[in-house]
Amino acid sequence: MINHLIQLLHSEGYSLVVANHNEIRTFSGRGISDLYNLITTDTSFLKGALLADKVVGKGAAALMIIGGITELYTDVISDSAWELFQTSSIKVSYKLRVPKIWNHAHTDSCPVEKLCKEAKTAEECFPIINDFLKKLKQ
Repeated sequence: MINHLIQLLHSEGYSLVVANHNEIRTFSGRGISDLYNLITTDTSFLKGALLADKVVGKGAAALMIIGGITELYTDVISDSAWELFQTSSIKVSYKLRVPKIWNHAHTDSCPVEKLCKEAKTAEECFPIINDFLKKLKQ
């Protein structure tokens, strides 16, 4: 099943593909927005889900851990995301592991990864992510 999600991710240009409960959902949002929306509006869909994602930084990893996914494939994963996943039972595979995730303009680190840098657990990351996204909407 994960191979089918990876194929969809690449062939259709999605940023995130999630499968659970005999359903596949595809997303094209930027950053962690789609994962955050799933966590805050449909948490049960993430519990036990399989995911294929283009880029996973520490913030996305935290949301996936909190959501209770079981397996992830990502094209790119940051060192801090990889380390956070080591505290979970999630099966993770990736194409490339990098020291950090860049922002969209490639001028600095991803803002969420920067904000979560000192957080030791996924649970510590969540209020940081929540505050960041609420400020963006203002």
